[in-house]
Amino acid sequence: MFNEDNAKRPAKDLGICMIGHRGYSSKYFMNTELAFTKAAEHGSGGCETDIRKTTDGVYVCSHNSTAILADGTELVVSESSYEQLTAQPLLNPLTDDVIYLCTMRRYLEIMRDNNMICFLELKGDYNDDELHEIFGMVEEVYALDKCIMQSFSIANLLRTRAMFPGMPLMITYGAGDNPADLETCLEQGFSLDVDLNVVTRRMIDRFHQAGLEVALWTANTEEAFKFSKTLGIDYIESDVFGGLD
Repeated sequence: MFNEDNAKRPAKDLGICMIGHRGYSSKYFMNTELAFTKAAEHGSGGCETDIRKTTDGVYVCSHNSTAILADGTELVVSESSYEQLTAQPLLNPLTDDVIYLCTMRRYLEIMRDNNMICFLELKGDYNDDELHEIFGMVEEVYALDKCIMQSFSIANLLRTRAMFPGMPLMITYGAGDNPADLETCLEQGFSLDVDLNVVTRRMIDRFHQAGLEVALWTANTEEAFKFSKTLGIDYIESDVFGGLD
């Protein structure tokens, strides 16, 4: 639960905020309540997650389009109800813990209670009403300025900006993406979430000079972690917390 010690927990340590990529996902099954709470216990400054919507309107944390239940049943998240998706625990390949699909609301509560930053990537297409529901929930449960919406789509970022001007926004940028999108982001004031394999110092400098933040994904080896720290970025996303587990 929320307490004074958690309230004093710094979002950033030494200028770089460690973000648990789908939670503490190298040790605990990704995007589950367990992965998020273990990231908090480990000292992560935030967690990244992926949001999908069930047929009965529940927003859940799932990177994959399908969820595999304990008996091997595989359900398409967007074509299943929350009741169907939680009728059994999830198949857990990492530990003996009994785990279920985590709702976005529960994710936000964990982040709030531990004063952590939320990286939210929306999977699939969302209409304006759904975006209002998603970020309305962010406002209700936590705070817009503690959450960063990420997307590969400039159009999604522009739509969200129009509806929620106070929401921090990031373009997710990797190999094969359009360099022109970076120019648009600099013009529009969108921060950068960049693949470790394509990041350059010039790229980081340009965003910093524009007063924008840079996140890097995904650093999962000690070498990658050390390299990331030399770049002067703001956030490091990692499954293994920079190889320190």
